[in-house]
Amino acid sequence: MKGYLSSQKKVECFGCGACVQVCNQNALSMMEDDEGFVYPAFDAEKCCGCEACLRACPYGNELPREGAPIAVFGGHHKNASILEDSTSGGAFSALVEAWFLREGNRAVWGAASHGIDVRHECALNFEESVRFRKSKYCQSDMGSAYADIRLQLKAGTFVLFSGTPCQVAGLRSFLGPRAYGGRLLTVEVVCEGVPTPLYLRKYIERLESGHGSKLAELDYRYKDGRRWDFQVMLATFEDGQYCKVDRWFNPFWSIWLQHLMSRPSCYCCPFAAPDRIADVTLGDLWGVHLYCPDLYSRNAGASLVVCNTEAGVSLLNDARSFLEGRNLEFADARRYQGPMRRPVGEVLSREAFMHDLLTLDIDDLEKKWAKRPSLKLLWCKYIWGNRQKVALWNLRRALVSKVKKGGD
Repeated sequence: MKGYLSSQKKVECFGCGACVQVCNQNALSMMEDDEGFVYPAFDAEKCCGCEACLRACPYGNELPREGAPIAVFGGHHKNASILEDSTSGGAFSALVEAWFLREGNRAVWGAASHGIDVRHECALNFEESVRFRKSKYCQSDMGSAYADIRLQLKAGTFVLFSGTPCQVAGLRSFLGPRAYGGRLLTVEVVCEGVPTPLYLRKYIERLESGHGSKLAELDYRYKDGRRWDFQVMLATFEDGQYCKVDRWFNPFWSIWLQHLMSRPSCYCCPFAAPDRIADVTLGDLWGVHLYCPDLYSRNAGASLVVCNTEAGVSLLNDARSFLEGRNLEFADARRYQGPMRRPVGEVLSREAFMHDLLTLDIDDLEKKWAKRPSLKLLWCKYIWGNRQKVALWNLRRALVSKVKKGGD
């Protein structure tokens, strides 16, 4: 049987914690390794040999995958405040609101930030789910989420679970083949890997030292007044101070996008593929200015919604009243979604970076590994960026329309 518990190979562990939660002997616990990633630690004295942990491991289970998407949608939330408070187009909030408007007892599980720590938590109404908005570039602590969800499903509650693809796989593997009357619906985010918490801690410690105050909140992708694709990081401190930095001047983004500090399993992720593991796949509508500029929404953010099952399509249809957008071709959308095609693959310099992370201070580390933006890149982003390209597209469309009307 495959999986970390059998092989002790770190590439075979997603850190989902399904094995820990399924063990009724408390023989397993999640522990950090020297890179800051969590793995199950085994207490042989408590183990009864039932192998429930091996069966719950999503790496060792060949879970059914969904085939070609049934529906693909691009757009954004109609509510301006929800759109502003969302990382991309607010599609997640639309799906959640539609979920809670259905009959029956309902719950939504998602990732909530507490400083730089992220935990999976439960919301029992739409207002409570607000804390699940915003992308978190850190692996969440699952705690007892899977076990709690099983109890909710057994009690007749309808549950929407959102997380990374491997977390969705962990839940499905933990629950086993039982269908629970179709009361579970899963939503995955397009994921390119999770960074080590070690770097994030050093990064935040330097910010706190420089501002003389503890971090209160970290927004990895603050929109900063319709600058969605600038991926501005905003750090807010307990004393009210804040600092923000654009993606191209942020060493975090430079290092992470080089895939130098991801979890080992992320480089060969089996869920980074066209066949998805969840009912619904959510992501940013990257490439919007190229193949569907009418959905650009003045750079306020746009979402990609891929429905992989009929249950996903049904929820999207219920949520359409909250959304502005249209159906898209999956081939067009997938072109700009690398994690929906293949995993990032091996990065040879990762080992050297991780060694430096453990031995260098953060200033020296970033000086060595973070890349500075080229003048050409800065020109493309700040002078002739997507906003200007879409404005030109709108101007051309208006002129063509005017010419056509003049000829009628």
